Amino acid sequence: MRHVLSALVMNQPGVLAHISGMLASRAFNIDSLAVGETENPEFSRITFVVAGDDRVLDQARKQLEKIVTVVKVLDVSQEEYVERDLMLIKVKTENGTRSDVKELTEIFRGSIVGVGPDHVMIEISGQEKKLVAFVEVMRPYGIIELVRTGRIALTRGADSAVGE
Repeated sequence: MRHVLSALVMNQPGVLAHISGMLASRAFNIDSLAVGETENPEFSRITFVVAGDDRVLDQARKQLEKIVTVVKVLDVSQEEYVERDLMLIKVKTENGTRSDVKELTEIFRGSIVGVGPDHVMIEISGQEKKLVAFVEVMRPYGIIELVRTGRIALTRGADSAVGE
């Protein structure tokens, strides 16, 4: 089972290395990772996706919470939440395909953020399945390059998922 974990941590050097090392030492592969400062600059939020059964993941969460620089860890996937990935993708637009690529980008609610003589760069965000579907639609045109962020997620509701 895939789990989306959100950790509120002290915003200081070495925290990410400590957390990823602890997960690696317990044989967890991090499928997705995103780190950023929170509304309070003293803290960062680390959002990562890992696979494992509930019992093993609960043990890893408890180990994470023992790290001094970790304030709190929450398995967001156990709550109602919103998640997003961001992708930039360069697609060939040779032989009059630019309008087709533009139309498909609009259908997927993406934006063209760069234009070259024979390609466009597209920004698209959403759930992982949307980004995967968009990549598959763009393959026939010729993908030059793509890059994706790690997943970010917040629980629905007014309270902070990993409150201070």
